[in-house]
Amino acid sequence: MRKHLLVPAALLGLTAFGLTGCGTDEPTSTGEAGGPIAVTASDSACEVARAESAAGTVSFKISNTGSKVNEFYIYASGDRVMGEKENILPGVPVELHVELPAGTYEAACKPGMVGDGIRSKFTVTGSAAPLTSDQKLADATTSYQRYVKSQTDALLVKTEEFVNAVKAGDVAKAKALFPVARTYWERIEPVAEIFGDLDPKIDGREDVVTEGMAFTGFHRIEKDLWTSGDISKDGPIADQLLTDVKEIVTKANAEKLSPLQLANGAKELLDEVATGKITGEEDRYSHTDLWDFAANVEGSKAAVAALRPALEERSPDLVTKLDAAFKTVETTLAKHRAGDGWKLHNQLSQAELKELSDVINALAEPISQVAGAIK
Repeated sequence: MRKHLLVPAALLGLTAFGLTGCGTDEPTSTGEAGGPIAVTASDSACEVARAESAAGTVSFKISNTGSKVNEFYIYASGDRVMGEKENILPGVPVELHVELPAGTYEAACKPGMVGDGIRSKFTVTGSAAPLTSDQKLADATTSYQRYVKSQTDALLVKTEEFVNAVKAGDVAKAKALFPVARTYWERIEPVAEIFGDLDPKIDGREDVVTEGMAFTGFHRIEKDLWTSGDISKDGPIADQLLTDVKEIVTKANAEKLSPLQLANGAKELLDEVATGKITGEEDRYSHTDLWDFAANVEGSKAAVAALRPALEERSPDLVTKLDAAFKTVETTLAKHRAGDGWKLHNQLSQAELKELSDVINALAEPISQVAGAIK
């Protein structure tokens, strides 16, 4: 799940390069046709230069002029996420490309990455051929949706095994299954995050309590397993976890993804690594963060692989850079294998974590160019 706290100063330095994908110049677009729509996000305002656009691929250039880390969203009815950009650092503009048919949406900034955000109406009019009118992009979405189906099938099976172990009071088995079940979740997390209400229920960390939400799901059970070892009262929490996972699996498999969602999702997975896994915040009780790290990278690679034929046609040099960067990440991560799994986060030295951070940031740079290459 995305990080819902301010990023500490030390982390800002660690993640800055990998989370940008853009320069440090101020936004110059006025939102007129031909350029991205400028968004100025501060700690108390969200100024979108234009409140309407023609249908098709809509690009936003978001500049954070505040002191807090920010997020930018385009929501459809029911808070369905059409596009999002997380971890927008002060003074570091980023771009977001979203495919939008005609309709009424909401643009939202979330200073501090909390709450419902500062929202405004955004209208899209007219019509445009979908990106999937290109056969290679249509094939990409079909291929990736097969991947989502395979991962959600496994997620359901492993979550059910985990829930049964918790309800049986089998602490050792539940501990063993925890990172395995989460692997399938972490590979497709951007798809799950489209349905924002379920994500914090399934994958929220203890910090969600400060936002008025209940602490439930995987991490609530993780805390009990690795702190007190008492899971005798976790049956209802486990049952609700399985119910929520079943719901999100159904929704994920019914969702018709845009090629831009694949591209944006590939980048979001690397952002997840930089903000939650490198720091050890995600699995703070079990320290199984490297399982999630590997799954995020695998999910990002799967999305890029689906887009590969289209990218080879549009930007072969970018494909070469992506291949090299993925290989470097995989080689570096492989140093920390432990049996069929991974070393615990607290077994790695600061130098080893820094090396992992560096290779993820190096991969994030070409990944950030994928959406622009196919839009």
